[in-house]
Amino acid sequence: MLWPLLDAFCHRYPEVQPDVQLDDRIGNWVEDRVDVGFRIGPSPAEGVIARRLFPLQLIICASPAYLARHGAPANLGALSAHRCSAFRNPGTGRVLPWYVKVGDDVIEHHVVPALTVNDEALETEAVVAGHVIGLLTSVAAAPHIRSGQLVPLLVEHVMDRSSVFVYYGSRSAQPARVRAFIEVTIELMADNPAFVLTTEELTTAEDAGRGAGRTGASKKL
Repeated sequence: MLWPLLDAFCHRYPEVQPDVQLDDRIGNWVEDRVDVGFRIGPSPAEGVIARRLFPLQLIICASPAYLARHGAPANLGALSAHRCSAFRNPGTGRVLPWYVKVGDDVIEHHVVPALTVNDEALETEAVVAGHVIGLLTSVAAAPHIRSGQLVPLLVEHVMDRSSVFVYYGSRSAQPARVRAFIEVTIELMADNPAFVLTTEELTTAEDAGRGAGRTGASKKL
């Protein structure tokens, strides 16, 4: 998500030298003297302005190869019979449950992990490779779903209550380089459809993937 933004900014403003820090802890950007930050959810620090960029979906996904071997779960309860991945929060060390939507509520659904990782890129590769079913963010999953490398499952349970925000300090105290970066960020990332899948996209991809998975399983039988 960040590299295309940085790439565009560096081409427009080659005289600026970005200093990028990736950190999973919840810090205080004001005290740490950070000009601009990105987070999921509200800012933990006072005196920071937050601008919502786009909703962050959590999508249950599997590869076509996984579905051909193991079939697709018919409901959340059926996930207990499948190989699932789990994400360990790098900051706390806690293994997170799957957050899914049931009706109007978001609930915690616990899985017995066949694989636990603390890096989403690694988890995404494991799902694409067909080793596990995973709960992935739309940022990670969308390009793979659109290319057919991943199939969204149980799309009625996609959790979409979180959002990605850009944070920055008081507008009156911003250097020109910071104002320019914020402008590029909003231009390129605010409501960018590359990071969000529509209900129609999700439903169509699930129907196609389940059909292909059943065909693959029948051939193997």
